[in-house]
Amino acid sequence: MFFSGRHRRTLTMTRAALVLGLVAAAAGSCFLMPSAPGAHAAPRRAQAEQLRQERVESSNSWAAPLLSLGAALGLVFSVVAAPAKAITAEQFSQLTYNQVRGSGLANRCPTVESNGSEVPVKAGSKLINVCFEPKSFAVEIDTDNGKEFATTKLTTRQTYTLAFVEGNLDPNPITFKEQDGMDFAATTVKLPDGEYVPFLFTVKELVAKGEGSSFKPGFTWGGEFSVPSYRTGGFLDPKARGMNLGYDQVVGLPAMQADGKSGQDEIFKETNKVFDVGRGAIEMEVNKVNQELGEIGGVFVSKQPSDTDMGAKEPKTVLLKGIFYGKVVNA
Repeated sequence: MFFSGRHRRTLTMTRAALVLGLVAAAAGSCFLMPSAPGAHAAPRRAQAEQLRQERVESSNSWAAPLLSLGAALGLVFSVVAAPAKAITAEQFSQLTYNQVRGSGLANRCPTVESNGSEVPVKAGSKLINVCFEPKSFAVEIDTDNGKEFATTKLTTRQTYTLAFVEGNLDPNPITFKEQDGMDFAATTVKLPDGEYVPFLFTVKELVAKGEGSSFKPGFTWGGEFSVPSYRTGGFLDPKARGMNLGYDQVVGLPAMQADGKSGQDEIFKETNKVFDVGRGAIEMEVNKVNQELGEIGGVFVSKQPSDTDMGAKEPKTVLLKGIFYGKVVNA
């Protein structure tokens, strides 16, 4: 008899279903048929109870590893959630990369657990792992009442902390000379009127001094530092002008003379790209020391200029307040 393709598929599926049904029936008879007539209920209940116990034991054997894994993940998450809490340098050193990544801890300065009364400074000492973490950013603006510092909104991601700064440390008076480390961070804040203010948060070439030969709570010290240009010589503005690369100017020479030089100052500032280096100042106060580990911690206030767009505009004054950390290593 001739069948179409659809009918052949249907017949094949029907035969397969019948075969599976017969196999299932045979299997059921093998497992469920009583060995002797008249003993139906008790063996079936015993067999059902045995199967239930096996399922329970099997589920428990899988549940144990999952529970231990959940506890381990809970421990990891509790460590990763630590940005809301204080963390010491020793605790930080015990964390893995995956525990730090995405947690915000890399942008935080360690805290100091108070231990002892002072950390002495000897000749040939060094201050290492110095960290500066700003907590507030303010920019000086012109108002009806004169110049005032306005609170800003940080628009930079958590990459604005200075870390691993180090330098020589001399006693009598204590003098710190910054030499190396991650001593600058490009940062941008937003004023209440919507204006963006970029600046290079830095302590480059800092020379900080304070009277005494040991760090103790209440010790104050500070000094000045250099503030490099926010842009480098290879930067090109939207009109492809730059200091070392790009066009020297994008305004035709006849047009530059057409207005009788009345507006040439602004054009010259936009065209003449320069690498401005400003000066900043910082004041620090120690409020915690760990004499055993040589750690010091406290607060700082820093004032520095903002970006000048490579000489095109006047810089604004930026005021930063935050915390700092450092470790004294005696020779």
